[in-house]
Amino acid sequence: MTSTPNAHQMGRVLLCSANSNWCVNFLRSRFPSPYLSHPLSSFTLPLRRLHSLSMKKNFKPLAMEGSKAGSVKELPLGIDVTTEEEYTLQSKLLKEFTSISSIDKAWIFKSDSGINSQALFSISQANLLANKRRKFILSGQISKESNASVNFQWAPFPVEMTGASIIVPSPSGAKLLVVRNSENESPSQIEIWGPSQLEKEFHVPQSIHGSIYTDGWFEGISWNHNETIIAYVAEEPSPTKPTFGNLGYKKGDGTDKDMNSWKGQGDWEEDWGETYAGKRQPALFVIDINSGEVRAVKGIEKSLSVGQVVWAPSVEGSHRYLVFVGWSPDKRKLGIKYCYNRSCALYSVRAPSFESEANTHDLKDGSTEDMPVVNLTQSISSAFFPRFSPDGKFLVFLSAKSSVDSGAHSSTNSLHKIEWPLDGKVSSSVKIVDVIPVVLSAEDGFFPGLYCSSFLSNPWLSDGRTMILSSAWGSRQVILSVNVLSAEVLRISPVDSDSSWNVLTLDGDNVVAVSSSPVDIPEVKYGYLVDKATKNAVWNWLNVSSPIFRSSEKVRSLLSTLQFSILKIPVKDVSDSRTKGAKKPFEAIFVSSKTKRNDGFDPLIVVLHGGPHSVSLSSFSKPLAFLSSIGYNLLIVNYRGSLGFGEEALQSLPGKVGSQDVNDVLTAIDHVIEAGHASPSKITVLGGSHGGFLTTHLIGQAPDKFAAAAVRNPVCNLALMVGTTDIPDWCYVETYGSEGKKIFTEAPSAEQLTFFHSKSPISHISKVKAPTIFLLGAQDLRVPVSNGLQYSRALKERGVDVKVILFPNDVHGIERPQSDFESFLNIGVWFKKYCK
Repeated sequence: MTSTPNAHQMGRVLLCSANSNWCVNFLRSRFPSPYLSHPLSSFTLPLRRLHSLSMKKNFKPLAMEGSKAGSVKELPLGIDVTTEEEYTLQSKLLKEFTSISSIDKAWIFKSDSGINSQALFSISQANLLANKRRKFILSGQISKESNASVNFQWAPFPVEMTGASIIVPSPSGAKLLVVRNSENESPSQIEIWGPSQLEKEFHVPQSIHGSIYTDGWFEGISWNHNETIIAYVAEEPSPTKPTFGNLGYKKGDGTDKDMNSWKGQGDWEEDWGETYAGKRQPALFVIDINSGEVRAVKGIEKSLSVGQVVWAPSVEGSHRYLVFVGWSPDKRKLGIKYCYNRSCALYSVRAPSFESEANTHDLKDGSTEDMPVVNLTQSISSAFFPRFSPDGKFLVFLSAKSSVDSGAHSSTNSLHKIEWPLDGKVSSSVKIVDVIPVVLSAEDGFFPGLYCSSFLSNPWLSDGRTMILSSAWGSRQVILSVNVLSAEVLRISPVDSDSSWNVLTLDGDNVVAVSSSPVDIPEVKYGYLVDKATKNAVWNWLNVSSPIFRSSEKVRSLLSTLQFSILKIPVKDVSDSRTKGAKKPFEAIFVSSKTKRNDGFDPLIVVLHGGPHSVSLSSFSKPLAFLSSIGYNLLIVNYRGSLGFGEEALQSLPGKVGSQDVNDVLTAIDHVIEAGHASPSKITVLGGSHGGFLTTHLIGQAPDKFAAAAVRNPVCNLALMVGTTDIPDWCYVETYGSEGKKIFTEAPSAEQLTFFHSKSPISHISKVKAPTIFLLGAQDLRVPVSNGLQYSRALKERGVDVKVILFPNDVHGIERPQSDFESFLNIGVWFKKYCK
């Protein structure tokens, strides 16, 4: 709806329209700020301001002063003259934070002498201009000189892996697999590198398989023991589609191409939702790296999506077997990214044999028939990330059975093992042994349960029974040792550290890790066990000088002025809590300046994670460190329902979203205000996904508490989302609780839609006052863009200040480098505008 301008306004509009050249030059002469390209915003200058300035006696359009008409560009869309300087200053600082590298993976191999070790680090860095992430390899040599020192000798420069989708060294470190997936229908490229040169290069056409999965979930790349064959997961080959011509349908396979025909669409293929849109079914393949021959693994049901493959232990004179994870959809494929509540199992299957193997092995059974695929974990609803012990005697794996059984998209994990038969012949009746059960509620300071997103490719110490892994422990990430025989769990990262620790790789019985905090750039650490003979031996951690996390002097100086702490927040009303775990305090990470301002408090940003069953860890976040460095305190709330605090606390939230989580956040805010850490008049709130759900609930339920808000792909209207998302079951479980898993349907009733609306932020929209910025990914399948657009339009309709930035090629995470950069730059400027 638009209003008709009055005569005075119309006159001023015509003045600018008829004299566009001098209007542009006039603006630049009166507001000489450096130009900042920002194409996704909009710029307006109040006409009243322009008219008053043009009436001044000394007014001279630049065109009249001899400058070339039209040679100066206008200000970017969405940036007015009062905020352009803020954009300029903040963008320079954010760029310095963005340029800090990250370690994605690391591997260590013993040298031929057996004394020193060779290290290989896979590093990534944002490339803003190309809107991609650069990938590097940095190598180094490790020599442990004494119990008090370790020496890393780094290569002088990293090597960029241009176009590489993934790199995977062989177990010995003698070979390196490089996969290059094309972005079109071209063949996948597989390279085998030796110590000094490219040894083999194979191009696998689409007729054999599509792109190789390198996503960290379906991804599975495994070298066999003698490093001659690689098993991996790739898209099934493209299906044959019907061909049509002048006479209609053409019989045959339609492989010929001519100008008188076209390819039809064929049947629509369902995918696994967010980030997998358009990806074909993941299937299992093996390649002989000597001949380049690729074979599909036979016997697996077409309906089974496979991933995370590993080779089973080799048995002399017997066929080789593979173990993989399989997901079998029920009625449809629901979104699987971040969703551990999808049933899955471990399967064993015979690997294809190549001629080179047949000539050198006398197989005992002599059979050439396909062996049936064996389901190894029929008695448990979830099994993933399989790993064999070094001696091959048992297979360990993670389970998200509590997530599958309850319907919560993520929850407390458990760890299990299977005794592997010596002859390699397994059956579906193998016994599953619990190693780490689901922890319901732990006492303060005790192990809260397993929250582990993955394993190392080789997580074992030399005893063959102790695994090293990372797990959330409250608001921290810690490193654990797990004895899979005795089930003993020990926290080996420093107990007195509030920083987060993540294991990168193992150097024999020593651990290479990264430690960081909200105010500390990551550092490489080297851990070793002090006096192994002692039962309660402790781990000592050495600092490793590394070139990987280099940052500017300005960044280091700003971070040195900050501090953080982890706060325990008592639950406000424990009478609503039905379990012991739900009554325990939750946590929040508080980041602040070391010095208090003379004129009061720094403004506060309340930061809310998504999920809701996720967790904000006390690790370094470049965007949040940037916000801290421009003058904000941060309150990062891990409300009840977050990972890391036991299963009872987590399961207390489903059925209470929009109330329990909202009250927890308000309680945390009141806690820091009452403690004298924040001013009630300078509070903003930031969240994405379910964090956006919480943010929009808060500005509706507590409209006078927040000066401004920022949301990334927020859940604003469950009644709208349930019919458009790739995870409609999430809407039911989080709204109805455990009952939601039973009543989930693709055709919600009118009563259910009404209940969804009542639980949604949009039901409180009439009370919202806070100016809100929306960052939306147009390709988001998890929380489709319609959710944020509907809510933002409804706010505009009610006169609330709103800014919307739409990223046309981004999905739910908004993780493309340019999009992430623009998101947090606009958030910083938006909050500065409304919370000075």
